[in-house]
Amino acid sequence: MRVLFVHGTGVRQKRFDATFDLVARSLRGHLPDADLVPCYWGGDFGVTVTGGLRSVPAERVTRGALDDVPAAGPLEQEVALWSLLLADPLCELRVLATVSGSEDYGVPGVRSPGETVARRLADLAAHRPAAGELPALLDSLGVTGHYGPVLHRVAGATEFAEACVRARDAVDAREVAAAAARAVTAGLLAAAEDDALCTGAERDRLADLFGGLLGGTVRAPGGRATALLGTLALRVLTQPALNHWRAPLTGGSAPALGDILRYQARGGPLRDHLEGVIRSGTGPAVLIGHSLGGIALVDLLAMAATRQAPLSDVRLLVTVGSQAPFLHECGALTGLPPGAGLPPGFPRWLNIYDRQDLLAFRAAPVFPDDARVSDHEVTSRQPFPLSHGAYWKIEALYERIAAALPVSGTPQPGAAE
Repeated sequence: MRVLFVHGTGVRQKRFDATFDLVARSLRGHLPDADLVPCYWGGDFGVTVTGGLRSVPAERVTRGALDDVPAAGPLEQEVALWSLLLADPLCELRVLATVSGSEDYGVPGVRSPGETVARRLADLAAHRPAAGELPALLDSLGVTGHYGPVLHRVAGATEFAEACVRARDAVDAREVAAAAARAVTAGLLAAAEDDALCTGAERDRLADLFGGLLGGTVRAPGGRATALLGTLALRVLTQPALNHWRAPLTGGSAPALGDILRYQARGGPLRDHLEGVIRSGTGPAVLIGHSLGGIALVDLLAMAATRQAPLSDVRLLVTVGSQAPFLHECGALTGLPPGAGLPPGFPRWLNIYDRQDLLAFRAAPVFPDDARVSDHEVTSRQPFPLSHGAYWKIEALYERIAAALPVSGTPQPGAAE
């Protein structure tokens, strides 16, 4: 019995050799009589970037104190802060709840400046303005439907309540009002996700309108929370550093991303290569494909079966960390028309996935009435992206493949359920 190993995207010769050695050693422990066949395609069919990455926008020449550290200008600082706010709209209020004002709660019966801000936000949450610039802007940004839930969430947040209690004078209250306005703005945009179409100027105007209604000045300089979180955002999100490293990052990711794009546009030569390797041998075969290798194998087997020339010696297809099921759901799998089932002649398909691998998908729910298709979950206990490459060190993977095949090479009925 032959076992062909087809690698995934971005893999080149040195890495393939090391991975194949690992897979071969592990498989021989379970299938000692198997003829293990390497199927390397990255050199001939993988992408090579031409033109020296001239498509990458040039970096600004400004630098920090060290030559290799990009400086953060006002734009980068603004982008970093709003990135943090979109991830956690209450982050500024959380800081102000800790550092604002004092523990002196003022004169009994007299509403403090902070309490006034709290009352204004509660009123806004309960009664959205029916006319004027604010509702028009909300509509144009595509966030109107999220107005009530977001404003109620901010108005009812413990962070906001504590920041208001600690705002004992007009200066503190204006800072809390500004932070609340940014929290509401960020919350609306985050809730709308891709449905929000918003420029930085529109975002700032929305925050200004909320700030004015709450009694603050959103873009007043010197805010304590803004200063603290702006520095933190630059350290965590490092947009200037990403800009600085964009060219080398793009070049480094080009093999992985480029292989996928090239296959989707011109996958025929790779499928022809795989078919030639499969047909060149004799006897039953097991095909193991990782990531893009699995996509190419699913396409090849489906297309061969559809044209009534199935690869009859293939007894089992094993995909590992595969995107093929997701591509089929999107109507983007080359080998199958959108919504179509697997054709007669397609072999049994064992799909192995790790739920921590963001590039791994389940196949059985996509083909729910096809007994040939089964999923098996494993775990490397690693986060993504390490989980995508860690399959080959998981003993359960090899055990599951071996369980699907008896020593004779004929699949056991029901072995891959």
